[in-house]
Amino acid sequence: MNTIKVRVEATRLLTPVVREFTLTAVHGRLPKFSSGSHIQVRLPLDERPLRNAYSLLGDPANASSYRIAVRKQEDSRGGSVFMHERVREGSALKITPPANLFALHSGARAHILIAGGIGITPFVAHIAALERDAADFELHYAYRQGLTDAYRAELSERLGNRFHGYDGERVRLDIERVLRGRPLGTHVYVCGPQTLLRAVRETARALGWPDGRVHWEAFAATQPGTPFVVTLMRSGARLDVAADQSLLEALEASGLEIPNLCRGGVCGQCATRHVAGDVDHRDLVLQESERVTHLMPCVSRAHSTSLFLDL
Repeated sequence: MNTIKVRVEATRLLTPVVREFTLTAVHGRLPKFSSGSHIQVRLPLDERPLRNAYSLLGDPANASSYRIAVRKQEDSRGGSVFMHERVREGSALKITPPANLFALHSGARAHILIAGGIGITPFVAHIAALERDAADFELHYAYRQGLTDAYRAELSERLGNRFHGYDGERVRLDIERVLRGRPLGTHVYVCGPQTLLRAVRETARALGWPDGRVHWEAFAATQPGTPFVVTLMRSGARLDVAADQSLLEALEASGLEIPNLCRGGVCGQCATRHVAGDVDHRDLVLQESERVTHLMPCVSRAHSTSLFLDL
């Protein structure tokens, strides 16, 4: 996968656990992007390189620099801690070109944006694009005050009565109230933790929303599991997958190039045929019928000690 060398132009701590990074190109110009786009950042951890995906925050009309925000997760595999503690102004990084799996629907008459915590990031760019088009939209932002409420103050001031904030204690997000009675042509977009995505999708379905009007994005970090061995049936190679390593990372470490965009079980790009073994499916994209033959190696693992792939 092609990469772009960037320099960290600036960083700023937005909350005790959320830090923003401004990136500029080392050579030439950064590619243009559309709202909802993300990049993958290659993190040179000492133990094992990682690639984490982050939404682009900036106004798509200005691609002179990229902005991303990272939430520090102490119980993660180290990527967010690396970004918070080891990346400084002047640091050099490698990123992938922007990809967009969370674009605004061009035919929508109104847009409902629902964010949970760090899931606010793609909506910052969306709001800039929607304002430029004088579109009908509103933002519903659930957060923990003083911890995961990055951009709350500036968005509240900027959007006025189009901003609706929920701190989880004094005011809670009522998804049914937000979605009920909306006119035809309204689309909803949600980004945040899996629980929020699931709740919005299930509520929309219960209220009769067509699937095509519900859009979501999730960059779920790879969750650990028990180690297992994967056998590649075409080559006969056997690979050890560590407890804190994704199957996709193990395949990449062996020299295989598996197409991928989100690394979070959402885009469907890395779907791989499995031949045998008990699969622990953790994706959000495959239907049950598809899981009989395919898995998403970015998030899926083996329930058993071995797995066999058609690779």
